[in-house]
Amino acid sequence: MMLKYISSMEVTVLKILVINCGSSSLKYQLMDMTNESVLCKGAIERIGLKIEGGEENVILKVGGDKFTYDKELPTHTDAFNEVKYLISEGEHKVVNSFSDIDAIGHRVVQGGDKYKKSVLADDDVVETVKKLSPLAPLHNPANLQGYEACVNVVGKDVPQVFVFDTAFHSTMPAKAYMYALPYEYYEKYGVRKYGFHGTSHKFVSHRVADKMGKKFEDIKTITCHLGNGSSIAAVKNGEVIDTSMGFTPLDGFMMGTRSGAVDPSAVTFIMKQENLTPDEMDAILNKKSGVNAVSGVSSDDRDICAAQKEGNERAILAHEMQAYQIAKFIGSYAAAMNGVDAIVFTGGIGENGVWLRSKICSYLGFLGVEINEDVNAATVKGAEAELTKSDSNVRVFILATDEELMIAQDTKEIVSNL
Repeated sequence: MMLKYISSMEVTVLKILVINCGSSSLKYQLMDMTNESVLCKGAIERIGLKIEGGEENVILKVGGDKFTYDKELPTHTDAFNEVKYLISEGEHKVVNSFSDIDAIGHRVVQGGDKYKKSVLADDDVVETVKKLSPLAPLHNPANLQGYEACVNVVGKDVPQVFVFDTAFHSTMPAKAYMYALPYEYYEKYGVRKYGFHGTSHKFVSHRVADKMGKKFEDIKTITCHLGNGSSIAAVKNGEVIDTSMGFTPLDGFMMGTRSGAVDPSAVTFIMKQENLTPDEMDAILNKKSGVNAVSGVSSDDRDICAAQKEGNERAILAHEMQAYQIAKFIGSYAAAMNGVDAIVFTGGIGENGVWLRSKICSYLGFLGVEINEDVNAATVKGAEAELTKSDSNVRVFILATDEELMIAQDTKEIVSNL
């Protein structure tokens, strides 16, 4: 997927810094957009927390080299100052001055129904994102901390862009995003399906069109972003028509520690039986459920695979449930689009989960899916592979997602036209 040609009347944008901020972390990646290469990347972890025992919380990767050290950084502003130092002043700097950076792109989780595409950040946009924070209380405030840290360090001379996880899903029709709840809750509180992982779904749905030699607008694709958090999207002729995550990232199918869809009555029943508060129940559904709860082993798919090979019955059950639920979503989305041309596996598990991919595809014979098990077993992380024959009615791919590149591309497109 290539960016639009930048004319001589437009601003030349060469270097873009991508920021993904959590409540106590800041991930960064600096890209040279002349060839879309990564100059460096890394993370600052445990922001605002005490560093115990020399824990190395500052990470920088340049080429094939990795550098780490420990440093207490009380605020996100301190953390971003450290990033600035690493990139433009330290021993392993990759630019001569931070002024060489043309723009900063931020991942923002929740744009509500307000933002249907990425936008240039300004005071009005920031205020709107703050107002949307109740819809993503763990994410939006942290994302804004990253923006404010950048402003505190470099001012507003460097343009910054917000790229929303929800934006790609904004094409969903009301019949897909509405819930059968009293309509007033939608009007008063915005209770509806929003979907997440949109940046990843956007990247791989464009990428698979390129791999197939087709126009993005001419194919029907089901993209499966599978990781500790997972979601599936139905992309029909260039537009998302449905996605598995809902009002929050909890909805859909079982994930590492998230339950996915559960009968609401089971939730209220457990709350009454255990005398739980809403916050306590929320923690159970988000942090103590999913593959981790069913297996009793771990939320990490590598651990589940190892336990499964040893014959652990609960690990086997967890994997079987996961594959079954994913296959049902794929089948329902094929029906919703009245057909499908491509199915894509991406994300940490999507790219590495040999058994899970095979098991999911075993349910899809009604679509004519027949994968090459040798290719499936031989594929390594980061590699691209087609698991079906190129003349198959439904083609199945493993594609590495690149959310940072997608953020950088959106940022470049917006800033180039200022």
